[in-house]
Amino acid sequence: MGLTYEKSKKVALQTISVLAFITIFEVVFALTGKGHLFGGKLMMPGFVIALVMILLSLTKAYLIIYEFMHMKYEVPGLVRSVLLPVLLLVWAIIAFFYEGSDWQRRRDLIIQKNKEQAETRKVEQKKEQTGMLKEIRIKDMKNG
Repeated sequence: MGLTYEKSKKVALQTISVLAFITIFEVVFALTGKGHLFGGKLMMPGFVIALVMILLSLTKAYLIIYEFMHMKYEVPGLVRSVLLPVLLLVWAIIAFFYEGSDWQRRRDLIIQKNKEQAETRKVEQKKEQTGMLKEIRIKDMKNG
């Protein structure tokens, strides 16, 4: 099912136009959401901006893959064999970020516990005298 040259050119220009519109929308949305446009009146939480940006980027990736890489003209088996590893890669990236944040949280907890133990040791050392002064005071107590 091939397209004529004119039809193919029209479809490509439409796709490029849609991609350009999505890109311009992404830029305006990000600047508005961060408060750089409209005097900061339309600021949004970071996770909303991130979610919208991810969805728009996935939409652009879909359009590029299906139109310019000709995936929409391929047999379904080939499409699945290409998309499944991509989905697994996305899943792996999400899992690695989650695991990394857990490691960071645990590392921060260990650093905090070490600081608490060091502070406790310093306080205990200040309370208890050691060395020559302690020996002199013990001798004075025995003699006096």
